[in-house]
Amino acid sequence: MAGGRGERLYPLTKNRAKPSVSFGGNYRIIDFTLSNCFNSGLRAIYLLTQYRSMTLDRHIHLAWNLFRSELGEFIESVPPQHLIANKWYEGTADSVYQNIHLLESYRPDHVLILSGDHIYKMNYEPMIKFHLDNQAHLTVASVDVPIEQSPRFGVLVMDKERRIIGFEEKPDRGQTHPDDPSKILINMGVYVFETTTLVKELIDDYKRDSHHDFGHDVIPQMVAKGLRVFGYEFVDENRKESKYWRDVGDLDSFYDSNIDLVNVSPEFNLYDEDWPIHTYRVQGPPAKTINETEQRRGTAVNSLLSTGAIISGATVEQSILSPHVRVGGGSFVSESVLMPGVRIAEGCRISRAILDENVEIPPGTEIGFNHDRDAKYFQISPSGIVVIPTGFAFNHN
Repeated sequence: MAGGRGERLYPLTKNRAKPSVSFGGNYRIIDFTLSNCFNSGLRAIYLLTQYRSMTLDRHIHLAWNLFRSELGEFIESVPPQHLIANKWYEGTADSVYQNIHLLESYRPDHVLILSGDHIYKMNYEPMIKFHLDNQAHLTVASVDVPIEQSPRFGVLVMDKERRIIGFEEKPDRGQTHPDDPSKILINMGVYVFETTTLVKELIDDYKRDSHHDFGHDVIPQMVAKGLRVFGYEFVDENRKESKYWRDVGDLDSFYDSNIDLVNVSPEFNLYDEDWPIHTYRVQGPPAKTINETEQRRGTAVNSLLSTGAIISGATVEQSILSPHVRVGGGSFVSESVLMPGVRIAEGCRISRAILDENVEIPPGTEIGFNHDRDAKYFQISPSGIVVIPTGFAFNHN
């Protein structure tokens, strides 16, 4: 599912679907979920799109032509078809309901439903086996997070057999993890459905006055009916001390997850050859640093430098430079995420900022050092990250 408005990630989603937002220099958010599918051996994928989907469709065309149709493999983008109802998708469950005809034509025994805007590594095969072994109608993947995050997620309550006996959508304080009272078990937005049950529940939900959402409506109804709904605890292919699953749906979580990647030992490992993250590799020369003079040296410290990036007599610290970013002489960039095509002219100072694609910063500009001034022109996240949107015209002093 890749069709949400992405309002919490605005203005990065002003011109593009949330799953197609640049992440980690080389990637798009959707690449992580699709790589999980590909690495799990799942090669029959429908991508349900809706808002501002052109950039996402273009990326899928460029990056994900890995499937062989003669072997029954495919990845297909599916915008609202208006076959069942003359309306847009009204929720996660409604987006699947409006495409029941795809299930009727493909006729799978089970359906894996995923969100296209999370960052994690997961092999879905063991979860599918768990689902089959328990003869479940639905299996929901879960991960533990601090209890303070209850209002952000759907919270699961399970018995000793891992059967879900309660479900709360974004409570103020969810029921705690049975083994750790400081944590809760949350819904990851990863579902395995028995197809016949899925179709029946979607039809029932369509007839009700509801949000037509899996977490808010369908799952609680299934639990209330006594259906076999199980929870599968997330097994992390990232292989770090703590499990890594991130919802990067708001500016601060998006920024934090990006900046984590420049640490000496980041929480998320991009360099794992056993679990590759597939994407479209932008064509271009290697990144380079240039010393303009002895006093204006091109340096990058604790930073990610992508294809075609040039640091010309500038200093870059703890930042991500996406493909074809250029930083001009005498400029200083710190703790910032620079998306593809960003141009920073001479003598600029940038700190704790996100610069969207193709933003051009004029000479001598300062961003991130005076929030009162920045707030007059730019959006600032709750933690103080300044966001410069694509197409912004710098015409102020």
